[in-house]
Amino acid sequence: MTTAPVSAAQPGTVVSPEALSKTRVAVILGVTVLLAIAAYYFIGVDQGMASVFGKSMVVHEFVHDSRHFLGFPCH
Repeated sequence: MTTAPVSAAQPGTVVSPEALSKTRVAVILGVTVLLAIAAYYFIGVDQGMASVFGKSMVVHEFVHDSRHFLGFPCH
């Protein structure tokens, strides 16, 4: 029994150099970090004196169950 060599790339498949340019990777990484920091703030930190919305607890109540699920104390 003989086996044929398996290649990972399909014939005729070309990856564009623009698909993974340093600028595009930096922008995607920056947006991802910004969204992660915003999600962390609104789920884990936004309440009381550090609240963006003042004394309103709307954000806190909206993500209340998520806070407990992720292990953030809030009571």
